Amino acid sequence: AVGRRKTKEKDVVLAISKKLASTINRTKGMKAILTRSRDVFLPLSKRAGIAVKQKAHIFVSIHADAWIKADAHGSSVYTLSVGGASSLQARWLAQSQNRADEIGGQVMKDVAESARSSLVDLLAETKLRYGIQLGDEVLSELAKLGPLHKSSVEYAEFAVLKAQGVPSILVETAFISNPTEERRLRDSRHQSKLANAIFNGIRTAIKKDPSLLRQT
Repeated sequence: AVGRRKTKEKDVVLAISKKLASTINRTKGMKAILTRSRDVFLPLSKRAGIAVKQKAHIFVSIHADAWIKADAHGSSVYTLSVGGASSLQARWLAQSQNRADEIGGQVMKDVAESARSSLVDLLAETKLRYGIQLGDEVLSELAKLGPLHKSSVEYAEFAVLKAQGVPSILVETAFISNPTEERRLRDSRHQSKLANAIFNGIRTAIKKDPSLLRQT
């Protein structure tokens, strides 16, 4: 049963992701890059790594939630927690000191070692703030489609949210373990509505704060 549920989730979220990508790619000035275009497993670290390699401005991870009780329902949006940001800061700083890697678009070898910690703190705080802004707008749009599981953006330390310097959100579209919501998730028209809600949230967040696309 668990295996079938996972397969159903991947089918649904891939369909929604493709619809979202299509809408973004039809929009002037925007481009979407999918971490996967077919039903294959991709480790979480590699998903975040693609966002960094492609110099993405925003990273959106789309999921369909599951719970042991079939009556759990509604959409949720997560962004990186303060604890997650703290661990991220430590990792970035270690990388910058050991290998002078690029962190969030900044070439750390050009930054004095004494200033690197402050720069990493600033980048992580900026990533958190943008993630919250983005999550708020996406959640507001999802609320138009039906009840939310949580009425505000939640915070977590999901590995997939830890793309270096990239504001990230994880969207739980609905509960695949809820028979009613599963039927809706499998409906192509509802998938389009979910994709449009996520897109509208992204676009609204950018309109309210264009600096979201001018991160360094």
